[in-house]
Amino acid sequence: MEKEPIRVLRIMGPVVSGGVDIITMNYYRSIEKEKVQLDFIFDGFHDTPIDEEIKEMGGKIYKVTPYNTSIWKSMKQVYQIVKENNYQIVHSHMNALSVFPLCAAKLAGAKVRIASNHSTATKGETKKTIVKYLLRPFAKLFPTHYAACSQHAGYWLFGKKTCDSGKVSFIKNAIDLNKYKFDKDVRSNARRDLNITDQFVIGHVGRFAYQKNHKFVVEVFEEICKQHSNSVLLLAGNGPLKTEIKNLIEDKGLSDKVKFLGVRKDIHKIMQVFDVFLFPSFYEGLGNVITEAQAVSTVSVVSEGIPDEVRFTEYVVGMNLNQSANEWAQVVLNYKEEYTRRDTKVDMRKNGYDIELASKKLVNYYMDLNQSI
Repeated sequence: MEKEPIRVLRIMGPVVSGGVDIITMNYYRSIEKEKVQLDFIFDGFHDTPIDEEIKEMGGKIYKVTPYNTSIWKSMKQVYQIVKENNYQIVHSHMNALSVFPLCAAKLAGAKVRIASNHSTATKGETKKTIVKYLLRPFAKLFPTHYAACSQHAGYWLFGKKTCDSGKVSFIKNAIDLNKYKFDKDVRSNARRDLNITDQFVIGHVGRFAYQKNHKFVVEVFEEICKQHSNSVLLLAGNGPLKTEIKNLIEDKGLSDKVKFLGVRKDIHKIMQVFDVFLFPSFYEGLGNVITEAQAVSTVSVVSEGIPDEVRFTEYVVGMNLNQSANEWAQVVLNYKEEYTRRDTKVDMRKNGYDIELASKKLVNYYMDLNQSI
């Protein structure tokens, strides 16, 4: 008789087709499902772009009341799901907000409760930041185990002492390196599909939200165009500030030089289209798009909000947000001529970003936790 796989319940919050969702699906596609099967709790009762794929791979999906609508309803529903299905391993990816679903999971009898952090905070998001700081002291109250995508994110939520003691497991934002390997044919075909010929291409991938600093991306691009008119800006993603950024681009008279790509399933190709990836975030728990850019050996010009540990190749150039848009533009323009793109697979593997190896590590992690029950 075949042994049933360990079922792990992952609490995801809202699906925004962004960082955590993408990384979760990278792992889910790669893990040995005869050993570990993932089930999911999503906020909201609408369909998401990943529902069908999860179901096809044998996963279960539960929809609950969004926490920002009613945290108590959400907790009650999480409690019922954990209790009725007897989940013993619950893994929350809601950062500081994990305190709520993990409290419900504890009350429902889940013996292993993992809190994962993927984020930090900034002064610019007043309400959101206040909530994060208010919840941070309770981050270790209900989980039995801690995890983070980076040391930077681990330090922020769980504290340096806890991280340095080895109590935090680091689950890297790994990707399929074969998929992301630089290929001249992929680059030329993708550029042709986007009607790009010999233009200097600046790109950004990220949700249209304050954290990603799209306003500054546009300001830098405006300065680039003053000195190199044959330039184009590609913006991939969606989010609440998209209309505001579109209006800003129109006001600056740049609409004919900017393409909005929406949410893409072919980011591995889009990254190869870029000559420079511009990423001036106010803060990041890691910034997994920087690992993707390095995988295709595309130069990234990034802010100090990006943790040092994700800057592991020569293709990452750091800047300070106190520097002017023109200063950023000068650095970006250094790469307007074609540059050498070497294979970075060894660097990616050495730093833990190969999904093939990382997914095996994750399976072993869950299996060890299951044995401890």
